[in-house]
Amino acid sequence: MTPRHLALAVGLAAVWGVNFVVMQVGLRHFPPLLYAGLRFALAGFPALLFVGRPQVPWRWVAGVAAAIGVGQFGLLLMGMRAGMPAGLTSLVLQAQVVFTVVFAVLLLGERLTARRVGGLSVAFAGLALVAFDFGLSGPAGAFALCVAAAAAWGLGNVLQRRAAPPDSLRFMVWVSALSAPPLLLLSFLVEGAPRLAVPAEGWLSLAYVAFVSTLGGFGVWGWLLHRYDASTVAPYTLLVPVFGLSSAALLTGEPLSWVKVAAGALIVAGVLYAGGRPRFRFRSRSAAPAPPERAASAAPRP
Repeated sequence: MTPRHLALAVGLAAVWGVNFVVMQVGLRHFPPLLYAGLRFALAGFPALLFVGRPQVPWRWVAGVAAAIGVGQFGLLLMGMRAGMPAGLTSLVLQAQVVFTVVFAVLLLGERLTARRVGGLSVAFAGLALVAFDFGLSGPAGAFALCVAAAAAWGLGNVLQRRAAPPDSLRFMVWVSALSAPPLLLLSFLVEGAPRLAVPAEGWLSLAYVAFVSTLGGFGVWGWLLHRYDASTVAPYTLLVPVFGLSSAALLTGEPLSWVKVAAGALIVAGVLYAGGRPRFRFRSRSAAPAPPERAASAAPRP
């Protein structure tokens, strides 16, 4: 990456990390399902005027909207409203990597290598450490909702990988648009008639998560993925909990204990190891090179 693009990737991680503190502010003024529904309505419907069709079958758009829009963000915001701190939430959500691998093995038939098992075991140990520490002082239900949100995100990742949209921003605009109606309907059924007479702080929070984090964030994400391999760009998302924990400590006074730091290190290290590739491969001297036609068939397709 060029220094300019590197700064853009780190800045994107900062925007998504601070997003958890901003959502915590918004939840002071909106119930969680209404907040999620308004977020996707603001992000999706105006943008539909400027983008075309999603370029993938509608069933994949609806599936990702159900998993990520309704499932992930509905459960996530309910967990935060139930008492899950913003910084810790940003860390727990990294469990989505574990669920993504599990769903990819079950639904896509991907191979579960020893390297992945080892890395994900380390990441799971970090998550267990967070659960033990938070369970001593916080509501277990809130933690369980955030873990369920990570599972929904993992399922959404697999569905999105299966859909393979050529334009990630256009795809997310349609996902946002399809996520808003069921969230708003659920809000009406569960939370009652909406009350929109809230202070400017609540609307500024909504504007940030809708336009800066959702549209701007995925726009930058798609722009970077268009220029670099996913293996180059994806590791920078591991900075999200770093910015999430630090911004929560600075802006809300959320304590940053050594347990959180150790758990974060385990989760990040495990995810990096599971997603990486061995640098060195050893071949037997007696192994003969593959025939040309076999080697050609094994080459990746464009």
